[in-house]
Amino acid sequence: MNVLLTCAGRRNYLVHYFREALASRGKVLAADASADAPAMQEADMAFPLPRVDDPSYVDMLVDVCRTHSVRLLVSLNDFELSVLACHRSRFLEVGTFPVVSSSQVLSLCADKWEHGRWLRECGIAVPRSWLSIEEARREATPDASLIIKPRWGSGSFALERTGHEEMELVFQLVRLRSRHIPTTFRQANATETVLVQDVVQGQEFGLDIVNDLDGNYVTTFIKRKLAMRAGETDRAIVASHPRIKELGKTIGTALRHVGNLDCDVIENDRGLHVIDLNPRFGGGYPFSHIAGANLPAALLAWAQGETPDPRWLRVTPGVAAAKCDRLVPLASASNKRAKATGP
Repeated sequence: MNVLLTCAGRRNYLVHYFREALASRGKVLAADASADAPAMQEADMAFPLPRVDDPSYVDMLVDVCRTHSVRLLVSLNDFELSVLACHRSRFLEVGTFPVVSSSQVLSLCADKWEHGRWLRECGIAVPRSWLSIEEARREATPDASLIIKPRWGSGSFALERTGHEEMELVFQLVRLRSRHIPTTFRQANATETVLVQDVVQGQEFGLDIVNDLDGNYVTTFIKRKLAMRAGETDRAIVASHPRIKELGKTIGTALRHVGNLDCDVIENDRGLHVIDLNPRFGGGYPFSHIAGANLPAALLAWAQGETPDPRWLRVTPGVAAAKCDRLVPLASASNKRAKATGP
């Protein structure tokens, strides 16, 4: 029952969560384009692989899954998800279940303009958005704060906050930066690649909207964000909020994603506004885990055709936590240094 975390990066906590959930029934493997990635140092086995857009990437990943009897593959990177979805059958053929939504779901979530339209059709409020400077100037109030970001983006990449005066300059800057987003994630021939949005003021919440491996809605974990750092939740408190939980159910039921959906919501006196949909483990999941959730254990159970323990799908409201940095020795760097200096 081995598990492989791909594009593992800094997600060391997920290495430990899956190891605990496995309880000696298998190993946690990690793959990344950098041998020095922190999660690679603490996994049971680590596999440096090419970049996701390398033509050999999928072949090498399938070979790792076949050779090491990987049962569950969990991707931690937005840019990789669509690649895995396109090759889903190849992983299933070697006995590996990729925890990845369909190409249609991934395409919708990646396109911030289209998922805004889809959410409105579901009766869910989103920030007012425009695909051109002309529309934004015409419809946004003159003193409004605006966010300009790639239409297809990940995390806070190239996101800028601006006003009307410098809007055109910032728009052009974001458009230039958007060219660096892999074509596996964005629509390659699109001309409207930048989104202008109203800034929605209010209390921000992070959601883990959980579906099973067949896309059936299961539950929603809710965190009230207390502080952000580098685009991720840095401090949060687990909350009980019936209206937001019902919102999570509406999204999970309609979207039918697989596994976790990381979702940002802002609440103000005008209601709830959904800001983003990310169909993967997000940086806010550890706050759910420390409050009692155990999504890794639930995923393992579903992969084995078992029913998860209901306790794994519950959280205790009021649990607050904060992230902190720590150092991880780099085994690959130590090996390089030993070779360079000799005995």
